[in-house]
Amino acid sequence: MSAPTLPLIDLQLAIEAANLPAEADFARWCATALQQAGYDKPAEITVRLVDADESRTLNHEYRDKDKPTNVLSFPSELPDFLQDQLDILPLGDLVICVPVVAAEAIEQGKDVQAHWAHLTMHGTLHLLGFDHIDDADAEEMEALEVAALSRLGIENPYE
Repeated sequence: MSAPTLPLIDLQLAIEAANLPAEADFARWCATALQQAGYDKPAEITVRLVDADESRTLNHEYRDKDKPTNVLSFPSELPDFLQDQLDILPLGDLVICVPVVAAEAIEQGKDVQAHWAHLTMHGTLHLLGFDHIDDADAEEMEALEVAALSRLGIENPYE
């Protein structure tokens, strides 16, 4: 497979923290997930890095869960006729909770950069409509994630 086309990334920092991934990291991770899923059009993704309070508020409002979560995905809801007219398709927004990602990496004994990559790819696949509600869909989504991560030399996060 050739190198993936990098999507435009609108990186929004709503939290100050050390050792956050760079915009280029998010672009590479999103591009790898998009290519693994067979998506090959120019795209734009907003990545917003937030604190636990903002994550909890959004998770409560949109998923009725009153706790912060690692990543939330908000796919674009542009009508088809508009999508057909755009040179670069806005795929949607990823909201990633910095303290949850850091805590999970420690709890799960994972390299923090690998965990960032995994969650970014996971959220990107959600923007394309993949989900893990039932077992068959979960297996398909996990297989895409594992293959995409492997292309970057990152081990299977589910093992």
